Amino acid sequence: MQTEILSKAATQARGLAIDAIHACSSGHLGLPLGCAEIGAVLFGNGGLRYDPTAPKWLNRDRFVLSGGHGSMFIYSWLHLAGYALSLEEVKNFRQLGSETPGHPEFGDTVGVEATTGPLGQGIGNAVGYALSGKRAAAKFNTTDHTIFDQHVFALHGDGCLQEGVAREAIAFAGHNQLDNLILIYDSNDVTLDAMADRTQSEDAAAYFQSQGWDAVTIDGHDLSAISEAISTAKSNDNGKPKVIIAKTTIGKGIPEVEGTAAGHGEGGAKFAESARKGLGLPEETFFVSDDVRTHFAEVAKSSQTVKAEWDATYSAWKAANAELAAELEAGVNDEVVTDLAQRIPAFDAGTGSATRASGGVVINAVAKEVPHLISGSADLYGSTKNYIKDGGDFGPDNFAGRNIWFGIREHGMGAICNGIAYDGIFRASGATFLVFADYMRGSIRLAALAKLPVTYIFTHDSVGVGEDGPTHQPVETVSGLRVIPNLDVIRPSDAEETAAAFAAATLRKDGPTALILTRQNVPANDAISVEERREGTLKGGYIAKKESGDLKLIIMATGSEVQHALGAAEQLGEGVRVVSLPSFERFERQSADYIESVLPSACAKRVAVEAGVSSTWGKYVGFAGKTVCIDRFGISAPGNTVMEQLGMTADNVAAVAKGIL
Repeated sequence: MQTEILSKAATQARGLAIDAIHACSSGHLGLPLGCAEIGAVLFGNGGLRYDPTAPKWLNRDRFVLSGGHGSMFIYSWLHLAGYALSLEEVKNFRQLGSETPGHPEFGDTVGVEATTGPLGQGIGNAVGYALSGKRAAAKFNTTDHTIFDQHVFALHGDGCLQEGVAREAIAFAGHNQLDNLILIYDSNDVTLDAMADRTQSEDAAAYFQSQGWDAVTIDGHDLSAISEAISTAKSNDNGKPKVIIAKTTIGKGIPEVEGTAAGHGEGGAKFAESARKGLGLPEETFFVSDDVRTHFAEVAKSSQTVKAEWDATYSAWKAANAELAAELEAGVNDEVVTDLAQRIPAFDAGTGSATRASGGVVINAVAKEVPHLISGSADLYGSTKNYIKDGGDFGPDNFAGRNIWFGIREHGMGAICNGIAYDGIFRASGATFLVFADYMRGSIRLAALAKLPVTYIFTHDSVGVGEDGPTHQPVETVSGLRVIPNLDVIRPSDAEETAAAFAAATLRKDGPTALILTRQNVPANDAISVEERREGTLKGGYIAKKESGDLKLIIMATGSEVQHALGAAEQLGEGVRVVSLPSFERFERQSADYIESVLPSACAKRVAVEAGVSSTWGKYVGFAGKTVCIDRFGISAPGNTVMEQLGMTADNVAAVAKGIL
């Protein structure tokens, strides 16, 4: 180990963080300064396997900064390591349009593996990356060629570890023996408000060991100790994930605040000048010495040699395993046949099953067309119906399995699915009851922000759940999901709409999709063709019943309430159009002409029907329209009784419509 140059690199990385945060008077100094030696070993001494010229190399080690507030840590080290992140961009820290935003964002900065910010999410993302790595190795490695043997690192602090999402993910990783996962715990005994002992008193090593992890505690400023701990963790394939508990000094290098809660944020930046002198840095800001740059250039050159050796192995593997190679490349490129909706077999006319049951049939048809699709459930496969038959169960005995048993861990499931999606080899989906979507809302929001193609399968979608009562009847949840930017929400009304909904989710590449499915049976709208229902669902909305005569009224509905809209139209007679709107988001992406053809602006008399709150329907009903919705919590009673009590009937829809005709 070249201790002298690594120590110098750590000091200069501290200087970059101090200068960037001082320049914008915003940011968090504690982690970048406290973990500088960890960064030096990871990026400058072989801790991480990476090639800065090939940031998406399939067999690179993945590094996730779970403590995303310390973003100057990752920006400094990516710059020093030779990634395409210029010193000018480091100087533009937290400025409009820069490649160095306030928290790491996937797609904005080369080398950033995950959008982290909310604490604990990065740990879950790292578990997802590790799951993906284990499955890739099991699926694609052969006796003669090892294509995947990467490790996944996440750097986190007490804040991440206190969040419940991290605990869920840690338990999952330990149970599933993800021994390619290495957490580095920045254990500095400080949280934002106070010293950590104000809010925690657990034995961290004992906790991790109780979850099936290996744990070691080291001095986080001792370069040799860090290097040895990382080397040992990477070489020990013993069926246990690893945690390196690194005892560090927060804000190290700024005596006025180091080791205290004041060292967490930008409070130490005002001491920038004296700190730089104390660190032995020159007056020049954003300073990197020639010898440090030379060292990292040599590291990059060495890494490119390792990458070239892997390329040769990959070429030999590909030549010997053409079908496997085609499957891997299809997954990496997220190749999905464009006519997927047409390839799903049509249901028999009159199929009146619950859309969750239809979804169970559909996901198996999709799985045959999309080999890189994997499906998980939060201990609810028997209810959510998304089990891939003959796909096998993911776990230590079969890392190639396509079904992931997440346990009762919705939030962890969301963060892990995001990690799988970030890795970009497999298509991730996860399922639970709709009412529990709020347990994973933080993960869903980040998937939408990072444009991850994750599919959420939410069943038991309304007061139709019945006897379980208002605690399990998600009246507000669909509208709550619709307000998340870049999340497609699709609530199909019958089996054919469900087929198209799954196809739409699988074909989407620029964001997540939430499928909202019923527990109770719903009738098929066989009055229009399979093709019309599927194509209309892909577009987000379509005419489910054309009016006879002049158009006088439009009744709009989604999901299980489309049947009531159709029933009301029959009662009302001529001039009534029924529009099925399974997805507001997809509908609004259609051309103005198409939207006008479905919802003519000249017809202001409109009624919207949905077994949920009315808040998101205003843009469609306008001032002259009415809603038949449920702006209250539900009732414990049989589902049909609850629906009737709360006005979800054709008779009530017709009565409301008559009031505006």
